[in-house]
Parts: sequence; structure tokens; C-alpha cells
Amino acid sequence: MDSHTIQALTFDLRGETFALEATLVREVLDLMAETTVPGAPPFVDAVINFRGRVIPLIDLRTAFDLPRGEPTVDARIIVIEHPVNGEPTLLGLRADKVHEVTTIEEDTTEAVPRVGLRWRSDFIRKLARRDGDLIVLPDLDRIFSARGASHAAVAQA
Repeated sequence: MDSHTIQALTFDLRGETFALEATLVREVLDLMAETTVPGAPPFVDAVINFRGRVIPLIDLRTAFDLPRGEPTVDARIIVIEHPVNGEPTLLGLRADKVHEVTTIEEDTTEAVPRVGLRWRSDFIRKLARRDGDLIVLPDLDRIFSARGASHAAVAQA
């Protein structure tokens, strides 16, 4: 019997590897012009024009208390479709580097330990191990709902 697998796009945030289900990903873009939203929280402080649509640009580094830093030549924007207030919504996620779509075997994942992590454990759905490296699968629903005002700003963008 085959174990359950997850097709996921892996990417880096400040040297840490994260992964999103590939079914959420609509496109990976080179960096483009951003419009800063005055008074918006750092989590969602800018928007981009994606094929004639204005979409919010989210920085998951702030959810995981990672420093932002300047973008490099490897930086990308991952466009995902995710429900916000029950409506499918396009969102851009900043990434320091995008790797590949890969298969994560369910038997290489584990529950998030309640202690010992430097990040909020409720923001992580699962952890996976591959070749000795740790891959974080974030819980986007919890991250977005915990951001209160940011969540509203995303919905209005």
C-alpha cells in the first residue's frame, strides 16, 4: 500500500525551508513593482498588480518572527489562491528563494511539538524531514485569522 503523499512547492524564508501544497499555487513571479499600503501592518503592507488585478502581498516572515531583509536576485512572489472570509482570493507570498515542486511522504511528517520551537506551534500544520533537513508546512488559516486587522486588510485589498 502506498503511503499518502503531498505535492508541495518548497521555498525559503530567511534560510528556513517551508512548503505549500502545490494545488494552492497559481504562479511563481519574479519581483515586481509593489505599492505600499499606508498604515497597513507589516504582515500585508503592500499590493501588486497581477494580470490587471490588485492582490495583497503577504510576508510570512513576520508571522514566524523572522527578519525581513532586502530582497536578493533569488527572491520571488508565490501567487496562491486561498479562501479569505469564505471567498477564493488571490494572494502573493514573499519568498527569499523558490525551490521546486516535490513529493513529501506522509510518513516523513510529524506533529508539531508543543515546546522547543522558536515559532508559534499553532502556525505550523506539520513538520517534514527530508535528507536531514526540516520542512515547515505552515497553517495559513490560523496565520491569517490570528492577524485580525491584517486579515481584514487582506480581504479589502
